[in-house]
Amino acid sequence: MMGRWTRLWIAAGLMALSGASHAVLTIEITRGAETGQPIAIVPFKFDGKGAPPQVVSDVIGADLTRSGRFEVLPAKDYVSRPHEDKDVVFKDWRILKAEALVIGGVRALGNKQYQVQFRLYDVFKETQLAGYRYTVSESMLRTVAHQIADIIHEKLTGEPGAFNTRIAYVTQDGTARTGTHKLQIADSDGFNPITVVSSREPLMSPAWSPDGQQLAYVSFEQKRSKVYLQNVIDGRRELVAEFSGINSAPAWSPDGKQLALTLSKDGNAEIYVLTLRSRALRRITNDPAIDTEPAWSPDGRTLVFTSDRAGRPQLYRVSADGGRATRLTFEGEYNARASYAPDGRSLTLVSAYRNQFRIATLRLDSGALQVLTDTTLDESPSFAPNGRMILYATEVRGRGVLASISAEGRTRQLYRFEQGDVREPAWSPYNRELQQAPGGAKE
Repeated sequence: MMGRWTRLWIAAGLMALSGASHAVLTIEITRGAETGQPIAIVPFKFDGKGAPPQVVSDVIGADLTRSGRFEVLPAKDYVSRPHEDKDVVFKDWRILKAEALVIGGVRALGNKQYQVQFRLYDVFKETQLAGYRYTVSESMLRTVAHQIADIIHEKLTGEPGAFNTRIAYVTQDGTARTGTHKLQIADSDGFNPITVVSSREPLMSPAWSPDGQQLAYVSFEQKRSKVYLQNVIDGRRELVAEFSGINSAPAWSPDGKQLALTLSKDGNAEIYVLTLRSRALRRITNDPAIDTEPAWSPDGRTLVFTSDRAGRPQLYRVSADGGRATRLTFEGEYNARASYAPDGRSLTLVSAYRNQFRIATLRLDSGALQVLTDTTLDESPSFAPNGRMILYATEVRGRGVLASISAEGRTRQLYRFEQGDVREPAWSPYNRELQQAPGGAKE
């Protein structure tokens, strides 16, 4: 057990990873929502020559399905297919027991510019809930689709969607010794990947800054672990930790001014907090056991971390100023790699029993542990910024893939790249300024 534990939280970056920025991605729903809100999404009308460059309505439907909050009704059952407000007959949708209806269209304007418009209706009240029109370039069509899905999610649930966000993850092209390791970012559904860091040495533990503009990560350049900050907007990189021994597991404070780290500069792996501007370093834990994988609470007052001070890896909580740590997990022989839900009420983590490593959530008020997945090698869970989905890495037939599961465990999807493995995912926070589609106007 100690061998597995050591590999997971000290040498995770040495695992064989693979994939390329141009890799083809397939999304497979392996568990569907059972009680989601029924919604009909009429395939958007395309006005232009040839085939539409992106099927916007399909992206919207996939987003809503992935959330676990909706059941998108199959288009083959639709009695009618309206694209304009005047053509909507609400009784056609009540027959299908749809509670909401989405219609829209995409019109080519020339020079790879498109106009996208949609309307959302409450079927039983026979009222329009939302409607927008966008004028965007071809490259922004998927962004528009994610933004529309966010609007629909918020109008129907009262909670913001998290589809128009990004994910980060680590890949490797080739073998662990000779391959190229890459830190990549992509849309929340895994499409439009971009390589932001490429290295011959392993990369690991990407963590988003609160403003979504930087990634902290660990690199093994020069055969030593070091912590860097990578600006994903302008490409600038900054080295922030290269102490003797282990430099690992960076985690941003909610205000973006500090990093929690695992360092062994004093001989044992402990939790430290680094103030980025002054480079002041303070030690948080002091125990003969190995303390690692810190995660900040949303209010910045406490840190959760993993430690084997009770004999096996379990979760503990400590003040961000240091002091005595309190144990949080007691159920199961292994609980590690935790991160907070945005509301601070629960954690997502890796929980194991008899070498079955699965994604779970822990309620902090009651201590209730809920195992969400039924696969056996799950790792690196990360909440969506609205707390409704969890992104994680898993293994299918010997290959690493990404997966997401709704926070209630009702809907699960796999993200399969055409080649190689993918590991260490992290879901970005909201960054509306960077990811907003221009030209939105109400209809």
